[in-house]
Amino acid sequence: MRENFLVYAFAALIPLAHAADPMPSIREGHIDRMANVVSKFVTSRNVDVWLPPGYDGTVRCPVIYMQDGQALFDPSLVFSKKSWNMAETTAALIRDGKIPPTILVGIWNTGTLRHSEYFPEKVLPFVPEEMREKFVRLNLNGKPSADNYLIDAKYATLHDKKHTIVMGSSMGGIISLYAICEYPDIFGAAGCMSTHWPGFLERNSSIPLATFIYLQGHLPSSADHRIYCDRGTATLDALYPEAQSFVDLLFRDKGYDGKNYKTLVFQGDDHTENSWARRVAIPLTFLDGK
Repeated sequence: MRENFLVYAFAALIPLAHAADPMPSIREGHIDRMANVVSKFVTSRNVDVWLPPGYDGTVRCPVIYMQDGQALFDPSLVFSKKSWNMAETTAALIRDGKIPPTILVGIWNTGTLRHSEYFPEKVLPFVPEEMREKFVRLNLNGKPSADNYLIDAKYATLHDKKHTIVMGSSMGGIISLYAICEYPDIFGAAGCMSTHWPGFLERNSSIPLATFIYLQGHLPSSADHRIYCDRGTATLDALYPEAQSFVDLLFRDKGYDGKNYKTLVFQGDDHTENSWARRVAIPLTFLDGK
């Protein structure tokens, strides 16, 4: 047994008491809720564990840890009334033989602290001081906490990194890439959809450049890691083409090619759960496919 750093023991998936938050309604598979997981590092939150159809605990499965867990399964429970529809998409890919039976771990964000927890702390030293102070004050609630978020809670699992994936969109894409860079022996793959390279809600050069400097020295080996990046072209995604193109060059220089790195552009897709739901089968198949 080796300990992963997120939140559950998959050897014995025991349903815990539900929080006041309603459970997602799904058509396929089953969800167990870890309610208000307490940590000395970060604010407590729910964790929803989706088990594929037919799961009985006798066969170990790949695991995908996903950010923004409350937006993954049931649009009726999301403020925007949009979700990734992960249960149905993942079940269909399993049924079609495109990916093996896979467990999804949806880690909820905490709303006001989301940006603070998802922005990579080790990028901040490369941001010019004046902008860094402004960014931390306005966007990170005065205190960056991504490193605490990454070491929160423990999973006891036999899964090797080949079958351990981290995934998210927007700031969730940033923290997923940060996770595989900081813990390359734990995560073998990362999915980064509509990655929010600017940090702010407008174009700037300082934060993307700081991120590039960090990535240049921290990208994991291309020999045993797979990474997926994409973007749309509308709303916030319209801010990403320059930064994503440069990131693509960094990956190429690190030895990544089409076998272990995929970068795609989806014309007309915007920065919403509906867009991510339409295309999420692509990273799932690339990162988790047989």
